[in-house]
Amino acid sequence: MTRSLTMDDLVLAGIALGAGLLGAFLLRMLLRWLGGHADRTRWGGDDVIVDALRGLVPWVATSAGAAGAGAALPLTRATQHHVNQALTVLLIFVATVAAARFVAGLVRSVAQSRSGVAASASIFVNITRVLVMAIGFLVVLQTLGISIAPLLTALGVGGLAVALALQDTLANLFAGIHILASRTVQPGDYIRLSSGEEGYVEDINWRQTTVRNLSNNLVVVPNGELAKTNMTNFMRPEQRLTILVQAGVGYDSDLEHVERVTSEVVAEVMADVPGAVPDHEPAVRFHTFGDSRIGFTVILGVGEFSDQYRIKHEFIKRLHRRYREEGIRIPAPTRQVSFQQGGAAIPHQRGAGAGEASGSGPLGEAARLPG
Repeated sequence: MTRSLTMDDLVLAGIALGAGLLGAFLLRMLLRWLGGHADRTRWGGDDVIVDALRGLVPWVATSAGAAGAGAALPLTRATQHHVNQALTVLLIFVATVAAARFVAGLVRSVAQSRSGVAASASIFVNITRVLVMAIGFLVVLQTLGISIAPLLTALGVGGLAVALALQDTLANLFAGIHILASRTVQPGDYIRLSSGEEGYVEDINWRQTTVRNLSNNLVVVPNGELAKTNMTNFMRPEQRLTILVQAGVGYDSDLEHVERVTSEVVAEVMADVPGAVPDHEPAVRFHTFGDSRIGFTVILGVGEFSDQYRIKHEFIKRLHRRYREEGIRIPAPTRQVSFQQGGAAIPHQRGAGAGEASGSGPLGEAARLPG
C-alpha cells in the first residue's frame, strides 16, 4: 500500500460498492418490467434481448461498483492491476454467456417463426452456443496475456487426430445438419422407418434423433442411421392424408342405396369427429365380386396420422349401426368343405352368418347332408 488505510477510504469504497449493488437491483427490476411487456408482443426477439440483458446488466453494475471501491482504496499498482484484470475477466465471461444465450435465442426464435426450419431442433442452438463460448474463451486468454496463436496451431494439428477418433460422432453431427438442411425431417413430423420404428420426431441434436411413438416411449435413432434408412414422412409434403377402410355388402343389396348411406355416414363422421377433415368429399368405390360379398373401399380424410385410429373407430361403429337400421346385410365370409360319404364327396357350404348357415347365402343354397 502507498499509504495507510483510513476510515474515509472505507466509507468511499462502501458507497461505491453499495451504489453498484443498488444499481444492479434497480436495473434487474426494470428488466423484469420490460420482460412482462415483451411477453405480450408477437415478436419473440424482444423476449430474447431482455432475457440476455437480465444476465448481463446487473453484473456490469456490480462490477462497476467493485471497480469504484477498488479505486477508492489505497491499493498498490500490482494489486490494482490484478483487481481490474479479475473484474475484466468476470465481465468477459458474463458477456460471453449473455451473448451465447442471445444468439441461441435468436436462432430458436427464427427457427420457430419459419416453416420448413427446425422448429425445436437443438442441433443449431447447441452449435451456435458452443461457437460463442469458444470465442469468449479465446478472448479471456488474450486478456490474461496468454498468446492464443500456439493454441490455435495445436488445435489445427490435433484436429486431424480428433476427427479420426470421433468419426462416428462427426458423421452423426453432419448427418443431422444434412437432414435439417434438406428439410426431409423436422421436429413434429410423424415418420416410419423401414426397420419398423415410427412416431413423432421430438428433437434432432448433434448425435441422435429422438422419436416418440404413440405409446409415449422414446426411440433413439443415430443421425447417420436415419440418413441412410428408407423412411416415410406422413407430414410432408402435406399434413392431411387419406385413409382407406375396406368393407363389403351382400349380393342382394341395392348398391345405389349402399353408396348413398355410406356417403352420409362419411359426411357425418367428417363433421363430428375431432381430427377429421370437414371439407372432405365422401368417396365410396366398389371394386370386387368376392365369394360372399361385393367389396368396396371407403376413403376418409384425416388431419394428421394419429387421428386415423379415432376416425376409423367412429366410422365403423356408425356405419354398422346405420346398416342395421337400413336393412343392409354385411355377410360373413364363407368357405366350401367336403364330406366323404359312401365313396362320394358331397360339397357343403358353411358360413359364420346365420343366413348362410341355414342355406340362404348369396351364392345359392348349400347342400344338405342326409340325416
